[in-house]
Amino acid sequence: MMDISLTLIGLLVGFLVGLTGVGGAALLTPFLIMMGIQPTIAVGTDLVYNSITKIFGTLQHWRQKTIDWTIVLYFGIGSVPSAILAVHFLHWIQTQFGSADTVVKKVLGFALILIPIVMLIKTIQSRKEVKPNKWQQKSTHEKRLLVITSGAILGFIVGLTSVGSGSLFALVLLYFFQMRGSLTVGTDIAHAFFLVTAAGFTHILYGSVNYATVLQLLTGSIPGVFIGSLLTLKVPTIHLRYLICGIILISGLKMI
Repeated sequence: MMDISLTLIGLLVGFLVGLTGVGGAALLTPFLIMMGIQPTIAVGTDLVYNSITKIFGTLQHWRQKTIDWTIVLYFGIGSVPSAILAVHFLHWIQTQFGSADTVVKKVLGFALILIPIVMLIKTIQSRKEVKPNKWQQKSTHEKRLLVITSGAILGFIVGLTSVGSGSLFALVLLYFFQMRGSLTVGTDIAHAFFLVTAAGFTHILYGSVNYATVLQLLTGSIPGVFIGSLLTLKVPTIHLRYLICGIILISGLKMI
């Protein structure tokens, strides 16, 4: 049965992501939980939805040659197995203790407090010229263990909560690499596609995905992203970014 509210949520989230580039999963997963969807189902559903939406961005950046595949590989070596492990861990908790939803809500709450802080740092950093730090002056090969380790830590968070596949990894890219904006975005989206696809598929194996919800969200978010993207050059988005960060922060505090 069609639930128009899910389509409208997809439209709103898609519009905000298209307009500002921030907050996709961090807005959507709390929305789904507040609508009464079981937290583990909300996480699995959001990961599958995210995987589908990131296909288009990855293909576009691949065509534009704005993806550093070496960094994607190093991130993925750490993040993909870690995210898969996180999903297995979540369902082990459910089997043993029956409290997976409580774990999801608590970890999600902390992640939603962390992500707006990360977004604000990223916004401030992108608006000012800074001298390269010692890590940015090293080659990607020299930083491979650091990138793989970062991927493993953040991948586990994404597997548990579905949030952070873009914003948390983008901060790592900004701090450890000196890249032009389009290459940072393309690399971040491409890696996020592989990460959320792996985590989403693992949730599918456990049956913790609501496909009808995924479809209804997509019917709203695809036009939403398109409309938001068209307005990016006409609407000043910096204050809207701060507002979104505030909403995500409040959602995180409510989850804890």
